Amino acid sequence: MTAVLALTAGQAVAAPASAAPAEHTAAARVVTYDASGAAEFKDAVTKGAAVWNESVVNVQLKPATSGQRANVRIIADDGWPRTASTGLGSGTIYFGRQAVDEGHNTVRISSHELGHILGLPDRKPGPCSSLMSGASAGTSCTNAYPNAAEKAEVEGDFGLAGAAALGARTFRD
Repeated sequence: MTAVLALTAGQAVAAPASAAPAEHTAAARVVTYDASGAAEFKDAVTKGAAVWNESVVNVQLKPATSGQRANVRIIADDGWPRTASTGLGSGTIYFGRQAVDEGHNTVRISSHELGHILGLPDRKPGPCSSLMSGASAGTSCTNAYPNAAEKAEVEGDFGLAGAAALGARTFRD
């Protein structure tokens, strides 16, 4: 509990805080994903989801259970990574081998594409500290974590429980 200073007879004295700040009690929105089509990138997808789960509280990415329809499908292909979002928290990620072949980090790619699913646009060109700068940060960049602004944007979008669900979008990286 935080103490509050009160002025009594010209002197500051500690007074008990009236009440602790209201805690966030709403449950996180769960976005399920199916990485069965991610081929050799399944581990990178799991790590990318873990990055987001460590970084934000209003949404959590979880693997879909057997027989459950996933909000997000992840498919490996030979093109450039891209995401076709069908709304906030849903869509298809194409985990393109072209970026991997050029030397880009697979966990950063996964986190970046999941960022699109969570409503974030590309921010290019950008520094390595910006996850959504994507490939413009160069192949030496391995940062898979969103920066404070990116986290805040996702928290804000999902803090409203996605009530203002964003429309369908396609993100080409």
